[in-house]
Amino acid sequence: MAMGSDRPIIWGAAAVVVAGVIGLYLYAHRGVPQPVPAPAPASHGAPQVAPPAAASAPLVEHPVPGDSGPAGLPALDQSDTLFHDALTGLPGAEAVEKLLVPENIIRHIVVTVDNLARKRVAVEQRPVRATSGRFETLGSGDQLALDPQNYVRYRPFMEVVRAVDMRHLVQLYYHFYPLFQSAFDDLGYQDAYFNDRLIAIIDHLLATPEVTGPVMLVQPNVMYRYADPALEALSPGQKTLIRMGPANEALIKARLRELKTQLLAHPRGPA
Repeated sequence: MAMGSDRPIIWGAAAVVVAGVIGLYLYAHRGVPQPVPAPAPASHGAPQVAPPAAASAPLVEHPVPGDSGPAGLPALDQSDTLFHDALTGLPGAEAVEKLLVPENIIRHIVVTVDNLARKRVAVEQRPVRATSGRFETLGSGDQLALDPQNYVRYRPFMEVVRAVDMRHLVQLYYHFYPLFQSAFDDLGYQDAYFNDRLIAIIDHLLATPEVTGPVMLVQPNVMYRYADPALEALSPGQKTLIRMGPANEALIKARLRELKTQLLAHPRGPA
């Protein structure tokens, strides 16, 4: 688990901002050295792994209601101010203001969501700021373990996850959906549907195993890794959920289930 700049994750509630809940992965930590991913093209924030070419346009499994194009919305590259204000104005999401990176918000949410299930993540494109504090461990040698005190570092983020109104979050997401799809298209997914990807990522995060007892680590070099090969083989999003601790993981999963329910129910409503 190359633990290093601690990756964000689900933004959880994330999404928080949309896909804040989607974000979860989004909450990056400082402190533990991590390999630096190759820089992505500056223009579109391309993903670290190129998506496979689609032979034909796939069926849309989970269409967004009222998706008729970006009428009344700004261009994607001019959307930061409007989306920022809408997001931080959500019930329960007021504290997002302190966490949010205000540039390229929708692009960074889309990149982060897409990367959660991949092998590498674009840490430099996270939509939220890194957590404070250092990554701490207990013991040494073959008794090296994750220090539970690390879980406290996520408190500001978890307060947003707990408080955000998921129904209003989904309404905001639907309102801005054409811009999310545009950002997804720019990653090379012109024949795929971002809302389908979002729901698939939610399911992927919900499948994260629950670890009881100490989380054992190894340090073969400057980076820490999970001692259990099964945990080390998990995706960046799943590893981050485990690293956040059982209580935080349980809350995030509960809110993700709620987010998925709202997405599948199509609660369009006024944005």
